[in-house]
Amino acid sequence: MRWNLVVLATCLAVGLGGTRAEARDNYGAIAYSPSTGAHGWSYDYPSRSAAESTALRNCRRHASDCVVPIWFRNACGALAVAPGGGYGSGWGTSRSLAERYAMQSCRGHNNSGCSILRWACTTR
Repeated sequence: MRWNLVVLATCLAVGLGGTRAEARDNYGAIAYSPSTGAHGWSYDYPSRSAAESTALRNCRRHASDCVVPIWFRNACGALAVAPGGGYGSGWGTSRSLAERYAMQSCRGHNNSGCSILRWACTTR
């Protein structure tokens, strides 16, 4: 009977991931100042809040009105801006997809001149 309990406890430990490394989410963010065009970014942080804080801190070195228009988890994010104002952001499973969504978003606010200012991807 005692042997059965030892076997059961061992099986439960292995079955619940006791010997396997758990997959970890990686977060990133892009911060942007609409008034100055300053920006900051982050990737491969353990939480959304850590990624956003880092991106904001990097942006705020150059401007005081920074916002986080995009954060992403196990993915890529991009920021597109237009001369004279307007911006858009997007995220996707690849850099090209994130950039495409950011350009679409920017064009929705400003019909011409949008270009990618920043992109970042986590290592997943």
